Amino acid sequence: MSDITLTIDNQTITVATGTTILQAAQQLAKEIPTICYHPHFSPPSLCRMCVVEVEKSRVLAQACSRACESGMVVRTDTPRVQQARKVILELLHSAVDVSQATEILEYTRKYGAEPERFGGGKRRDLPLLDDNPFYVRDYSKCILCWRCVQACGEDVQWTFAIHRAGRGFETRIAT
Repeated sequence: MSDITLTIDNQTITVATGTTILQAAQQLAKEIPTICYHPHFSPPSLCRMCVVEVEKSRVLAQACSRACESGMVVRTDTPRVQQARKVILELLHSAVDVSQATEILEYTRKYGAEPERFGGGKRRDLPLLDDNPFYVRDYSKCILCWRCVQACGEDVQWTFAIHRAGRGFETRIAT
């Protein structure tokens, strides 16, 4: 395997083949926000909070799963990237109660997201499940990051005790 040299926010870095943009940025102490990503799991590439601009690319790239390429020029905090993150947060607020998700609330403040912008529509409203003496499940607060699914699946336990069910707005975590 050969090393790859790329530029992130005007800083040149050389990384091993297979390194993601997120991992390379972290080596440069660049903060790229993530919601669904966890370093111990395969990147699900669901939330799109980690998007960055890659020069000569028409669409924003997901830093958590996009592998670095030789000569790549990446910008992590452009107005286009900031706007995309803001809209993602506003849509998340419109669909689910994130009032206790401190990290998401901090991103909401940082990106100037307006939680009520897409308000008035249908919100995910599922019953509270208190059928277990060890924990209470409130799926109305679930942001569908899939971390729990990954923990029960191939990334950690291999029990496949829970998985995603439903489609579109009706998607939810289920046994």
